This record gives sequence, C-alpha cells and structure tokens, in this order.
Amino acid sequence: WYVVAPSVLAGQVPASSHSLRYFYTAVLEPSQGLPQFVQVGYVDSEPITHYDSSTRRKRPAAPWMEKVGEDDAQYWERGTQKLHKTEQMLRENLATLQKYYNQKGGLHTLQWMYGCELESDGSKGGYMQFGYDGSDYLNLDKEHLRWTAADATAQISKVKLEAEPAIAQRSKAYLEEECVEWLQRYLDYGKETLLRTESPEVKVTCHKSSTEDVETLICRAHGFYPKEIEAAWTRDGESCEHETFRSRVAPNPDGTYYISLYTDVEPEERGRYRCRVAHAGLSQPLVLAWEGPAGNVWIIVGAVAGALVLLLVVAIIIIIMSK
Repeated sequence: WYVVAPSVLAGQVPASSHSLRYFYTAVLEPSQGLPQFVQVGYVDSEPITHYDSSTRRKRPAAPWMEKVGEDDAQYWERGTQKLHKTEQMLRENLATLQKYYNQKGGLHTLQWMYGCELESDGSKGGYMQFGYDGSDYLNLDKEHLRWTAADATAQISKVKLEAEPAIAQRSKAYLEEECVEWLQRYLDYGKETLLRTESPEVKVTCHKSSTEDVETLICRAHGFYPKEIEAAWTRDGESCEHETFRSRVAPNPDGTYYISLYTDVEPEERGRYRCRVAHAGLSQPLVLAWEGPAGNVWIIVGAVAGALVLLLVVAIIIIIMSK
C-alpha cells in the first residue's frame, strides 16, 4: 500500500554532497584470473576510470568520461603512464610488507585508498589510507601532517614516511585542492547523470511476527537519486529512532538507491506511527502510514461488485436463451 501525505513536521531536505575516490589493489600470488594490480576511480558511487595489470591501460568506465579525452587528447595516455609507475611502486611495497610480517608466501593484498568530498555549502574534506590483507595499515592525519599506524609493524612504515614530511604535505595539498578541482570538472562532464534527481517511491507494509502481540512496520524507499535521504519512523509526531532498525542506503542496478526501516509495534498502537521521508527529488517531505484495513475493505468491495456484475450477465444470458 502506498500512502502519501504532505509533511507537517519541520525539517529540510538533506543536502547533497559529492566525492571523488580512487582505490588501488596490488595482489601477491593471485589466483587464476585475478590481476596483480587494479585501480578504479569513482565519482560518488559511479565508476569513472579503470586500469588493471592485464590491459595496462587506463580506460573510461562511464560513457560521459569519453568527453574528457576529447577535450584533452593526452588525458588517457598520461594517466596510463602514471599508473604504470604506481603499479610498480605498490607491488614493490607489497613484497616489502610480506617481509615485515615474516610471511613466506600465499595470497596477500595491499590497498591504497584516497579521495575528497565537496559539500553543498562549499566545505571540503579528504582522506588517504593504506590497508594490508583487508585490515587498516596506515592513515594520513592531514590536519597534523602525521601518519597513524594500525599496529607495531606499520610503525616501520610510519617512521619512514614521517622522515620525509614533504609526502604528507603534497598529499594534503592534492586532497584539498587538485582532487576537488578534478571532482568539479567531472561533475560538469557528467552532470546529466551525476546531478540528476529522482524522487523515491515509498511503500509501507505491516508484517505479523511469530507472536500475536507484536507487528513489524516496514518503510521502504527506493528508486531515488542522489544517495542522500532522510527517512525515519515517528510516533505521535516524535522521533522513535531508538526503536528503529534501518538498513544502509544501498545501490540498485540502475544507479538509484534504496533504504528500509523497521520498527516493532503493538497492533493497537499501529495508527500512531508514521514514516517520514525527505529527499532532494521531493518538493516537500512525505509522511506515510500503514492503511491496511481500509485498503482491504476496498479490495473486498471491488471483488463483490465484480462478482455481482458477472452474476447479472449470466442471468441475462440464461433468460435470453430460455426464450
């Protein structure tokens, strides 16, 4: 059942932020079919570039990224040459880390991740971190130009990096300036995709639990873009977040997002609950309630009416044939 009503609660539509992120993975002794090195770039949640050790070429991962190469003929070649050097560097570092941890062989990975964010109010953020075998290894504290080590072994790398303070300084400058500039360029190139808005379709359902005295109200918003959304259960107009279990905002195959919220209620209290949803694609927030009983009445009325019409038609046919 879809129940939509204007919101009477105060609140603003969640502001939209954008991010540019890069993920690098180097693999030691990979299994068959797994490349030894992969790099993927993202704007928000959309892949924009891809490189791996099999092709050894930086390639567009989104159709609109082709425009970048049209405006800058050396863009892809320049990026390819840079990634050749990065691949070699990370593979050498991975071999070094294996020695640090006294590991003789097997499958091991080194990940390098960094990115920047641009908020709707113009504020900026950024991060850089390294991971080894799926766990944290080093993180850049760009405000203090220091590196944070995750364990005693990572302290070795921390000491080496902090012996060259220019590395942290260059990283901070890139994250706060060049990265943000590229993010703004990519947003302009891909604006038809990245800056679009699609409003959520919201459905409220009610499921009976194994015990008769409790029901679960479920509010599901799906098909929305951008990712930022405010969704919450309220009781008598007041937030009941502490009684709510929510899924993470997750992507759909078509590039939109969905989220689900659950709250357990007593059947006689059901009418006090509303699901409130605010999103950039909506002109105003929505407040939704479960209206199952009323809906069932109309379904029954429709079914009875249809049956009566069918009986009337059959009766007329019988009368005509009897004559």
